[in-house]
Amino acid sequence: MKKNPRLATSSHVDAVVNGIQEVKGRDIVHLDLRAVPNTVCDHFIICHGDSDTQVEAIAGSVEKVVRERIGERPWHIEGMENRGWVVLDYIDVVVHIFHRRLRDHYGLEQLWSDAIRNTYENVA
Repeated sequence: MKKNPRLATSSHVDAVVNGIQEVKGRDIVHLDLRAVPNTVCDHFIICHGDSDTQVEAIAGSVEKVVRERIGERPWHIEGMENRGWVVLDYIDVVVHIFHRRLRDHYGLEQLWSDAIRNTYENVA
């Protein structure tokens, strides 16, 4: 039986969001890019942490939860050296984890304003 790619991607997005929420990542936004022409992936998930340590913890938690739930590892990781903007690239799903001070500066949500936007509640 073939996997349903939409269901598989939905599971991947859910696992990423749960990984972020486990360590209290803030202001989670999911941008569904499938209807936007010429994109490099189908989904962006964007969040931020309040410190370098939290940014690193969010990245580690996302990696762990995604690996445990769906058996995937990131194809590429960028930014762990400075922890200001960490990118976990899972090909169809790309996770952007910012330090709070840099998120507004780069404004990814505004750059991709034509994408379908879903937001998630902050975990207390």
